[in-house]
Amino acid sequence: MHAEIKVSGIVQGVGFRPFVYRVAVENALTGYVRNRGDAIVEIVVEGKENNIKRFLSDLKRRKPPLAKIYNIATKYTGNQSGFENFTIEASSKNAELSGSVIPPDVSICNECLKELRDPRDKRHNYFFITCTNCGPRFTTIRDLPYDRFNTTMTKFPMCDFCSKEYRDPLNRRFHAQTVACSQCGPKVYLATRTGALLDYNDPIGEASKLLEEGHIVAIKGNGGFHVATATTQSEPIERLRNVKYRTQKPFAIMARDLQTVKSFSEVNQDEAKLLTSYLKPIVLLKKRDDYYLSELISPGLHNVGVMLPYTGSHVMLFDRVKEPAFVMTSANPPNEPIVTENDEAIKKLGSIVDFFLFHNRPIAQRCDDSVVRLHGKNPSMIRRSRGYAPAPIHLQYSVDKCVLGVGAEENVTSCVLLGDKAFISQFIGDVENVETLEFLKESINHLLKLLNSKVDIIACDLHPKFATTKMASDLGNELQRPVVPVQHHHAHLAALMGEHNLSEIIAVICDGFGYGSDGTAWGGEILYGDRHGVQRLGHLQEQPMAGGDLATLYPLRMAAGILYKSANVEEWVLAHSHHFPHGKREVEILMRQLERGVIPKTTSCGRILDAVSAILDICYERTYEGEPAMKLESAALGGRDVLNLQPKIDGNIINTTSMVEGVFRQRGKHPVADLAHSAQAYIARSLAQLAIEKAEQLNITTIGFSGGVAYNEEITLTIKRLVEENGFIFVVHRMLPPGDGGISFGQAMTASFQAQKKGRG
Repeated sequence: MHAEIKVSGIVQGVGFRPFVYRVAVENALTGYVRNRGDAIVEIVVEGKENNIKRFLSDLKRRKPPLAKIYNIATKYTGNQSGFENFTIEASSKNAELSGSVIPPDVSICNECLKELRDPRDKRHNYFFITCTNCGPRFTTIRDLPYDRFNTTMTKFPMCDFCSKEYRDPLNRRFHAQTVACSQCGPKVYLATRTGALLDYNDPIGEASKLLEEGHIVAIKGNGGFHVATATTQSEPIERLRNVKYRTQKPFAIMARDLQTVKSFSEVNQDEAKLLTSYLKPIVLLKKRDDYYLSELISPGLHNVGVMLPYTGSHVMLFDRVKEPAFVMTSANPPNEPIVTENDEAIKKLGSIVDFFLFHNRPIAQRCDDSVVRLHGKNPSMIRRSRGYAPAPIHLQYSVDKCVLGVGAEENVTSCVLLGDKAFISQFIGDVENVETLEFLKESINHLLKLLNSKVDIIACDLHPKFATTKMASDLGNELQRPVVPVQHHHAHLAALMGEHNLSEIIAVICDGFGYGSDGTAWGGEILYGDRHGVQRLGHLQEQPMAGGDLATLYPLRMAAGILYKSANVEEWVLAHSHHFPHGKREVEILMRQLERGVIPKTTSCGRILDAVSAILDICYERTYEGEPAMKLESAALGGRDVLNLQPKIDGNIINTTSMVEGVFRQRGKHPVADLAHSAQAYIARSLAQLAIEKAEQLNITTIGFSGGVAYNEEITLTIKRLVEENGFIFVVHRMLPPGDGGISFGQAMTASFQAQKKGRG
């Protein structure tokens, strides 16, 4: 019998062809397997019918651990080609199908780690040790099919030793496209800040000693550069912040091993499992009471972002030093994408770092580290990138159009909705400048090329001035495709619906800013949504944003605006005038603006949290996104609800002035932790109560929570408890960021719903 088989999914770059070869031989089949240009694996087998059926069963049952099979299409014919054996054939450029994709990068596996540590092994201490089960994938690929000549490994011809393993069916490096050793593979070297090479036999070991001595080193990884330094010394971290990162934004760190992580942070079983998984994301962990690393790593926060080594070079960094962990933050200038090229690194980072640890393998696709925190046992994805992208999110239904969502303005990702899958790009960042916007365009083109797909519909944010909105319009004109603007919070709601396969939902959407359908600034909304559209049912009280966008940077402005009519705050604000860029003069102008009353307003939940943070002397200036609210959450840890304010809801509007007034009046009379906790508790209770009322009125069974405020564990768990106590189902994001990193998916879902509606009409 002759069978022609096409396997779609994540089946290139995961050792699938060698696996097929072995299973075919075991089942006494002849024929061939090969990759195709549409990321499909094509198989032709001949043999006994029972053997072919067993072979097909084995494909699903015994597939390699990193492989994901979406579909196996089998066509039986009576014609036999008379194959003498089974072979792995050269790849074909045929590209007929769409929807398969290259796998994400994978952390070093235990087998490679064992070889790295074995002095008798040829790859002992070789920094770029990989096999079919581990190593970079997405960041190496330039084109399909996934073969060495289409990757950044094409400039490194295999030596005889590597070539022999590559061709040995019994070796785990059989057809491993990144196979290399110190003789034939990429090289690592140390350089000064000007790029002058330093002659060391062990450049990684020397770099680690420099780090331990307090130097700052830029380290090239698989998806871009990191900026690294010691974690037990504050001086180099302070220097790093002063010369480059003029914010208090927390730095991620890389720790030696799990035992070391437990020495400075609290790690439960689920967090440990995530830390040690092959994904190796950054995990936000609570600091121990005896936390001994520098407080400058995550100033004012109760948690710290930690990851474990995920490449051979990372593991080797800890070999010759006692330092428990290194700062390992993405090397990107403000509002620019992560640096990937050696020359670019010298130009952009040379004035910041003391040394470079380079390697000479080009990076095809830049990719930041992923960031996750756990709310109880449930993951909350903060940044979905390395280890996750571009693997798809599976939907429980299929769409008949290819829809592209381009995201909003901050924490941008793109999303391609195709069939029953959503393919979300790596983290792009804030598209406020040309470089990042260009990165977004390149990532979209690359993702579409990998998927062998063409866009039918483009979705973007409703905000007319977003760079992504203009980009979507230009792309729509170029491709002659419709562009669908989607209101920001509608997209958050649709992302919840898509992820949880819901036909309708009451959604609490809270964030810092979203352009409302009425042209005002939203950010604390109760919405009803289904596949036909969305309805605004309620929201937080509108509050003045004195100075417009300045109020997002200086939360004292929000506090002054909220309190202005109910308390004589001018004296208090003047006492804090040194926290304004222009001192008392600025405060005087602010007060006149409030007196005139012609000020933009917002329902933003983030701005309310910011105001409370400033009133409690926690944070006066936002130097990174979410800073005042994040520091408020940390300050509230261990606090109790001393205000015990019951929700004050006027019609469909949640009063927030009364809570802010209560905090203002009680400051100095209660511990900051208690007042911070009280503020969060009031907001959570009020949002939950109004959502429950609306769900009861409309007979909706599911209530969801999305938006950047959903990163706050206490607010999320309080809403969850109240919703479930009242008999409703509560949903939050598990596979997507609740913040703007999930917006592109929600945009694509909304545009898809609209297209289906028009199709039925």
